Amino acid sequence: MVKSKNILPVEVIANRIYLIRGQKVMLDRDLAQLYGVETRVLNQTVRRNIRRFPPDFMFALTRDEIMDLSQIVITSRIKHSPNVFAFTEQGIAMLSGVLNSPRAISVNIAIMRTFVKVREYLSSNKDILEKLEQHDRQIKTIFEVLNKLLIPPPPEEPKRKVGFCV
Repeated sequence: MVKSKNILPVEVIANRIYLIRGQKVMLDRDLAQLYGVETRVLNQTVRRNIRRFPPDFMFALTRDEIMDLSQIVITSRIKHSPNVFAFTEQGIAMLSGVLNSPRAISVNIAIMRTFVKVREYLSSNKDILEKLEQHDRQIKTIFEVLNKLLIPPPPEEPKRKVGFCV
């Protein structure tokens, strides 16, 4: 019987999801730690099965991306790493095929569930942001009308008297 309870809390996984090159990814060292293997072993396994990891599943970070990421990531060892791989959601799903331990399978299921929850969270917040923007536009319109009403009317020119002036 399969346990339905996650092996890892969603927050632990969600905190390791980064936005790089416009994609939500996880780093090789974070995945290796979650899977309970060394980063070297994970990368070795990926290299042996490289045909399973096209560029939209996994990509190597540039030196600049690594330096930018080292500002965010708690460990400073990432700064000195010769290469760091980033895995997209599809790449992580593919990892379950090459890492076939019971722990890897359980962790992979937890990661997939986390990606779904993150996606749901972002889409629900998108709706809220759109509503706020709509209300913001309406409020701006109200203030524009109020400001126009608060402007005093221009002074009236004195009326010319009708008739003869002496």
